[in-house]
Amino acid sequence: MKPLAQAAAGLAGATAVTLVNETVRRYVSDAPRMDALGERGMRMIARGLHAPQPSDATAHNAALVGDIALNSAYYALVGTGRKAWMRGAILGALAGLGAVILPPYLGMGRDASQRTNRTKVMTFAYYFTGGLVAAAIAQFFRPEEE
Repeated sequence: MKPLAQAAAGLAGATAVTLVNETVRRYVSDAPRMDALGERGMRMIARGLHAPQPSDATAHNAALVGDIALNSAYYALVGTGRKAWMRGAILGALAGLGAVILPPYLGMGRDASQRTNRTKVMTFAYYFTGGLVAAAIAQFFRPEEE
């Protein structure tokens, strides 16, 4: 698969995760708050660099950009071989498990992705969906001769 097609698949998967998070958090009280995790990460980086803390709006916007950039690179891996659907499911599942399990170990708390069992399931589902969206785009761009 060509690098541009891989990038498109990655961007599609990352955008799906972000759009679902940003939409659902406005309507569901125990929805995951992956945006809040991103903001905490931005603040941790600023502290580590001894830089001034960003405003709430700046932290939120920077977190969204960072999430899309990093998740795009991650989901672009879906297009690196022939089995895009399997790779998308596996990478999405791994990202979902990581998003549920890792935040407390990284000093980011439990509330954003572990508040309730429903929150945990939704967190996993967001990232799994991102993997499947990336796989769909990778499959769309797959050359005929494969």
